[in-house]
This record gives sequence, structure tokens and C-alpha cells, in this order.
Amino acid sequence: MYQLVRSLLFRLNPETAHDVTMDLLGAGERLGLIKPLVRPVPDRPVRVMGLTFPNPVGLAAGLDKDGECINAFGRLGFGFVEVGTVTPLGQPGNPKPRLFRLVGHEAIINRMGFNNKGVDHLVSHLEKAKTKAVIGVNIGKNKDTPVEKANDDYIACLRKVYPWAGYVAVNLSSPNTPGLRELQFGEHLTSLLKALKNEQNTLAKEYDRYVPIAIKLAPDMADDELREIAGQLVAHGIDGVIATNTTLERDAVAGHEHADEQGGLSGRPLTALSTDKIRVLAEAVAGKIPVIGVGGIMNAADAVEKIRAGASLVQIYTGFIYKGTELIAEVAEAAGAELVSAGRTGFEKRVEEAAPEQRSEEQPVQKPVQDEVTQELQPVTD
Repeated sequence: MYQLVRSLLFRLNPETAHDVTMDLLGAGERLGLIKPLVRPVPDRPVRVMGLTFPNPVGLAAGLDKDGECINAFGRLGFGFVEVGTVTPLGQPGNPKPRLFRLVGHEAIINRMGFNNKGVDHLVSHLEKAKTKAVIGVNIGKNKDTPVEKANDDYIACLRKVYPWAGYVAVNLSSPNTPGLRELQFGEHLTSLLKALKNEQNTLAKEYDRYVPIAIKLAPDMADDELREIAGQLVAHGIDGVIATNTTLERDAVAGHEHADEQGGLSGRPLTALSTDKIRVLAEAVAGKIPVIGVGGIMNAADAVEKIRAGASLVQIYTGFIYKGTELIAEVAEAAGAELVSAGRTGFEKRVEEAAPEQRSEEQPVQKPVQDEVTQELQPVTD
């Protein structure tokens, strides 16, 4: 059935097709039409970063930037849904056109530029989310914020989303915001990691719950650079690493009419590159923190390869666009079976702080309340 839907959507401009899809998902969720129409996803629970994920396949950031379809994606069967990238202030992103399909390559090039409605708008949707899926929130900096002030934007977003997030992903690797990838290196990285950990510790005490932080990295760096970054993440007590974002490489799509478009390339041409970088990072962190694998997962076998390379969870985006909802169940089953076979379904958390409980589909996150002593998140049920 999805092939028919895809054929219709692919007749539209890619960004228009995205907007139509999000509208349909939202309407389908409100009308209760999603669950009966999708293939059931098997329960394959895995514990990573102190959180219990219903299954190891998540939606990567970028598809639901403003958190407007969290419940719908949960209904589709994702074990976790990463929304964003969100910035402190809303911004339009880069000029259109900025999204391109390379159908023969099962790929997409985008230069969206963190288009979103701002963190307050996202929080308004997080407050109303009702899903068993773990919710990750991907945060970034505004385009107009200089690199030297980037810490301020990340901390502002972290404070806003902390009460509602299962985990927070810090995007340092989009190629579409000027200067952003500089934050992956040297003093910029050291300063940001210190600021994030200090704020995380403060917020954990304020809300009496520990929300893990993962850093999302680019595939376009040397292995030695990745190893150096991995050492920094471990040394600063970061809870996880997401590998990888989109690539600037174009060798695999050379000759295509869109090959020279600026932006990040995702999908099939990224599959092997991201898996290689996952392997490097997994070896470098040596089990001290988990790796979340993303990049070019187009079928179950691709996901299994990322698990074997060292990933504890996987995410899909472009594969979901090309393959549809069937891919969720296929990846959940295959990746889950591989983790069971390898004895890796219970990744031990490194921290002593209590992880937040996951909410059921019937129970939303309760809003933090202020008492006479401190502000804390009220308990929620499994």
C-alpha cells in the first residue's frame, strides 16, 4: 500500500510532500486511524542511557521538527521519537528549494537550516504528548547566534525541554548552519561539554530526575578526529553519542542532476560511511557510553550491520521516506534479535541518578509544579 502512497507523494515537491504527510499523520492520529492500518511492531525492549526503549528503532531528528506528530509516530511503532532540531527562537531556515530527492540512489539532499517555530512552541507539544515511545529532543543554535555564543543557545534549549524530554540530543553536526561543525572540535567542544554537564547536574537536582545527553556527530571527519572527540565525551560524562548526521560527500551520487546541490546527503549513499564511523566510535568509547546508529538504514540488514558495528539503538529517516511503515517493524525485529543474540539488551547506565519513568499511551507527562522548596516533575506511570 505504501508504494501507492509514495507514488502520489513523490509527484509533489519534496517539501510540500513532507507537509502533506505531517498533516495526514496528525489527522490520522486524531481520528484513531493509524494503528489499524500499520503492521504491529514487536516488543523488543532495550535499556540504554538508563532508559527503557520499547524497541531499538527510532525516528531520527528532522522529520518532526516542532513535535507536532509525536503521538502519531509512536502509534506507527517507533521505540523512540527524536523531535527537532529546535532553536531558542523560531527561524525560517534557508531559502527554498532546499530539499531534493535522488530517487535512483534512494537518497535525499537537504539544506533546511534548522527551520522551526522555536523551543516554546515545541514544549507546548511535549506537554501534551501521550506515547510509550521515548521522546528525544534535538537542540541547536540559531543561525544568527555567533559560534562564540553558541553555548547560550544550547543551555537555553536544554532548560526549556528538560522537564519533558526522555533524553536530549545536541546537534553539532548539521552542515546547513554556518560554523556549527566547528563546535565538534577543540576549545569550542570542551567549553560546550562543560556547560552542558554543569546545567544537566543543576537541572537534575531541580527536577529530581536525570535526563541523559547525547552528542550528534558528522561523518565527514577523520577517524583520529572521531577518537579524540570520543575521549572528550567520555571524560566529560556525556551519556551517549549519535552517529551520524548527513554527509557532504558526493562521490556516490556523481552525475545526478542534484548532486551539486549544497546540503547534507542522506540515504543509501551514507549507509557504509556511517557504519564505519559507528565502528570507530564504538571502539573508541570502549563500552563506557552507548552509540546510537543512524545513516542510510534502508532495510533490516543495514540496521543489523550498525548493531554489529557497536550501536545500541538505531534511527531511520530517509529509509522511512522511501520504504514506509513496514521498515519500522522489520528493523525493530532484526535489530532487537541481534541485540538479544549479542546479550546487549540491558546496557548499564554509568550514572547513579534515577532515570525518568516512561509514560503510557494513556498517561501524559504531568506538568512540573512549584512547591515551597523546589520544583520537581511529578511521578508518571509505566
